[in-house]
Amino acid sequence: MKYILLAAGPFEYVPPLSELKMKHNDAQWIGIDKGTFHLLKHGITPLHAFGDFDSLTVEEGEWVHSQTVHLSVYPKEKDATDMELALDWAISKKPDEIILLGATGGRLDHMLVNIQFLTKGLEKGVNIVIEDIYNRVTVKEPGEYTIHESEFPYNSFLPMSIQVEGLTLTGFRYPLENRTITQSSSLCISNELVSNKGTISFTSGNLLLFQTRD
Repeated sequence: MKYILLAAGPFEYVPPLSELKMKHNDAQWIGIDKGTFHLLKHGITPLHAFGDFDSLTVEEGEWVHSQTVHLSVYPKEKDATDMELALDWAISKKPDEIILLGATGGRLDHMLVNIQFLTKGLEKGVNIVIEDIYNRVTVKEPGEYTIHESEFPYNSFLPMSIQVEGLTLTGFRYPLENRTITQSSSLCISNELVSNKGTISFTSGNLLLFQTRD
């Protein structure tokens, strides 16, 4: 089972919904705040929608409330963002994967906490991915992983923890072997595959994997 959550981040950064709908034709969609409006306008009825819906105009809000959608409406003043409320609900359903859209662009504080939310998946054994038109971001725990050639040619590796130990990269233009990398180092920015796949492995810490394009 897969959930795709669309939040209220700048819609111009969201990949075309028609393409995502075809690519993930078995996914369940979840609306978050104005993301609910965008889903409905693109012919996608979300399974559930969350938020205070303060990013909608009065007319947009009235229209959303007139649709056949299960809405969980929260007050504007609360102890969690709309994204976190929706994400926690989705994680509780124990899906195989959750894709977060509308999680980048705009306010940096929201974008940073959305990236930190990726660790919630590690705790619950759910793969969580942030996607926009330029980036795909996920977090990995120690192990070995295969990276395949994709529409995102650049691969960057940043510690989510204070440091990541034993990092080894093979099949990349800039290989590494058993290196320790720390936060605030740009050593692992903008690497590229030299064939159609490569491998990464590390022994401790949590590692952010950014697959990006210009």
